[in-house]
Amino acid sequence: MADVGVRVARRDDVAAVTDIQLHAWKSGFRDFIPTAVLDQMTSPEAEEIWRNQWDAAVAAPPTPRHRLLVALQADRVVGLASHGPAEDPDLDPTTVAELLTLLVSPDHTGAGHGSRLLNATVDHLREDGFTTAVVWVFAEHKAMLGFLESAGWAPDEARRDIDLGAPVHMVRLATDITVEDA
Repeated sequence: MADVGVRVARRDDVAAVTDIQLHAWKSGFRDFIPTAVLDQMTSPEAEEIWRNQWDAAVAAPPTPRHRLLVALQADRVVGLASHGPAEDPDLDPTTVAELLTLLVSPDHTGAGHGSRLLNATVDHLREDGFTTAVVWVFAEHKAMLGFLESAGWAPDEARRDIDLGAPVHMVRLATDITVEDA
């Protein structure tokens, strides 16, 4: 097996992170995001915006509890996960974190990178004192829902719609990340 792992992102990872985001969105979101909107979100103009946002996330995160992690295979960035304190008004940001992004390059799915990113994220969240994690997922993104549910996440009753020319439904999943005493 190739050398694999997860680490905190560096500025020289930003181009790869942006490329993975755009490639993963084009590949994985086309069934539930309207084509025109997805084309706009992955256009060359949008790519520059995303690159600048990822650079800022690495260089100057909003808080010390915000992180961008990358999955590596043979020293090549093949996935990413970002997290920070939850921002939903019904959640306590001192104890509840939000998984903001979890993406693996479509060329590297099924190799355990998503699981490694998720586990590393939870480890960082625990170190930062969080006890619960949440994530918003497109209701039609069956692969992501199945992945997270198999890892112990479950819907928590929160729902929202995003207007992308047509309503796109999202569900919030949550999981308890406290460590049980042995």
